[in-house]
Amino acid sequence: MTITILVDADACPVKEEIYKVALRQKVPVIIVSNSAFRIPIDPLVSRVVVDDSFDAADDWIAERAGKQSVVITADILLADRCVKAGANVLANNGKPFTANSIGGAVATRAIMADLRAGGDIIGGPPPFSKQDRSRFLSALDEVLVRLKRN
Repeated sequence: MTITILVDADACPVKEEIYKVALRQKVPVIIVSNSAFRIPIDPLVSRVVVDDSFDAADDWIAERAGKQSVVITADILLADRCVKAGANVLANNGKPFTANSIGGAVATRAIMADLRAGGDIIGGPPPFSKQDRSRFLSALDEVLVRLKRN
């Protein structure tokens, strides 16, 4: 089975970095989104536009995620589904979601949602930084190299 990068692309800030690493490593990328936007013209990069129903992009990605997949997402519930399917999952900041870390991430997400619903917390995650971008590039490269070796 071919290594494939599946991207939850609607709010992904590292698409250019994904293209850069994937094209250098010669790994196919599938950009999954609810709306069409520009992608590089390259046979290794393809786009899937799903309908705008709730979780349509997540469902498409989760159904195809497996041991030879690298899923890029900031969505913790999608990450959970993909980790359970055996996929390698990276957040947009390069932090991996693993079988050991996903339970804590899901629990933290639930707590934060409750706090926000109660008005105790306003705002979201910290702004995306150069360090996040650099960490992501390195993490994606490492995952692809490891998958190619196995």
